[in-house]
This record gives sequence, structure tokens and C-alpha cells, in this order.
Amino acid sequence: MGRSRNTRRGSAAAVEEPVDGGTARLEPDPDRDRAWTLLIDGAPQSHVDLDDPAWLSFEYQRRIGHVIDLLAPPGRPVHAVHLGGGAFTLARYVAATRPRSSQQVVERDARLVQLVRRALPLDPNARIRVRSADARAGLAKVPDGWADLVVADVFSGARTPAHLTSAEFLDEVRRALKPSGVYAANLADGPPLAHLRGQIATAAARFGELALIADAAVLRGKRFGNAILVAADAPLPVADLTRRAASDPHPGRVEHGRPLTDFTGGAPPVTDETAVASPAPPPSVFG
Repeated sequence: MGRSRNTRRGSAAAVEEPVDGGTARLEPDPDRDRAWTLLIDGAPQSHVDLDDPAWLSFEYQRRIGHVIDLLAPPGRPVHAVHLGGGAFTLARYVAATRPRSSQQVVERDARLVQLVRRALPLDPNARIRVRSADARAGLAKVPDGWADLVVADVFSGARTPAHLTSAEFLDEVRRALKPSGVYAANLADGPPLAHLRGQIATAAARFGELALIADAAVLRGKRFGNAILVAADAPLPVADLTRRAASDPHPGRVEHGRPLTDFTGGAPPVTDETAVASPAPPPSVFG
């Protein structure tokens, strides 16, 4: 059973429990009732507001939210696969903004799934199926051409596992996607951006259309941070993504086309044989 302590919000208390991937902590948001931040070993993973699941606090989740908003006409249900569960923030967002959507969440950490289900219960009317499995193994069970959207947001010890960075992994993503489907991946890197360049080159070898959403300082290699890779075979709504990213509280830049190709600097696609985990963030990233 988790340990708890009193906080500023009366009866709300932080919850801390061991999970398969380390120590999970749910911190109450002092500014929003029934809102929580999930941390694993001190690294922030997700933020969710149970009263308003359409509210996205984290910068990278807002950017994926823009992709979700532009995936289909407003409110239209979609089929979505989420690799990496966290607090199920983005699955809750899809359920709130696109009712009657069918979703699958694949989260390897079974004890984390149990904690989130208990402490931050899902809407019983949401069509969200949660499977405790490795992301790539869980993706392999998705029927061919089922998904409108595949989101990859998988970190182990703050690093994306190597087997989720390869062209062979993207082959599995493409198999699960509809021809009009979209892939969105949360990538993390810092100078000299070798991982990010390799991931773009890998996606370019498998998808016809790419875009990258990130803070300008991250793209210039000035600091470690998140970047959202968006890939599809159908044209992407680049102009709308650009406007939405620019209007965020922390504005982001969208790269696509030739500038994005040039950004790779000739990096080769990553294969299962050459794949390595993404770099660990410097200690300063989490304070």
C-alpha cells in the first residue's frame, strides 16, 4: 500500500508506491481540484485533471493534443493505440473530445496500471482497453489497418527503449495504421541531437509525410527537451499544426519538408541491429 502525506488541499494527499519501473508518486495539483501529476523516480510523466480530461498541462501532451484535434473533423470517433500509458492522459483526452472512440493502451508496468486505475479511475463509459504488455508486443496484437492514430510515449528510466526506435518497429506501426492513419511519437534528446536526427531519418524511410514540433531551443541543440514527431502517408495539416503550436503557452516550432530532411544531416535510418535507447536527460532537466 502506498504512503501518503497531507498537502495544501485539505483531504487531498500525495500517493507514493513502488511500481515495476521504480517509485511512482501522484502529486495533487494545488491549483486544480482533482488534478494530479504522475512522477516516476522523480521524473514527471503525466498530468491529468479528472474533472476536465480535455485540459492538457504538459507541453508535449498539448502538442500531441493538436495532432489529435486535427486527425478528423471535431468530435468524430477514432480508433487510437497508445504505446505507454502513464496516467492515461491522452486516452482520456481522446475520450473527452471524441466520444465513442475505441482505444487501446499498452503499458508494460502492470503495477503502475493498477495504481492509476485505483487512484485515477477511468470513465466507465470510455471505450478504453488497457493491456499490460511490452509496447512492441502489444502493438503486434492490433489488427491490420485498425488504427487512425498510434501514439508512442514510452520511457524506461527516462529513456525510450532501443527496440521502439527502429525501422522494423515502424513497420509494425504502419501495419496497424489505416492508410489515412497518423503516427505521433514523443522523442527526447539534447545536443548534439544524434538520436533525434536518426529518428527522423528512420521515419522518413517508412512514411511519406513528416513534421516535427519542438521548442526552437531544442531544435537548435541548445538544451535537452521533447520533440513530437508526426508521420503519415497522407498529407499532414502542417499549417494548422504550425498555428496551434505557435499559440501555446510555451510556443513550439514546426519543421517539415526540405528543412526537416536537411535537419537529419545525412543520419542513416535506425534498424533493430543498430538501435540504442534514447539518451538519458541531464539531472538539471528535473531540477
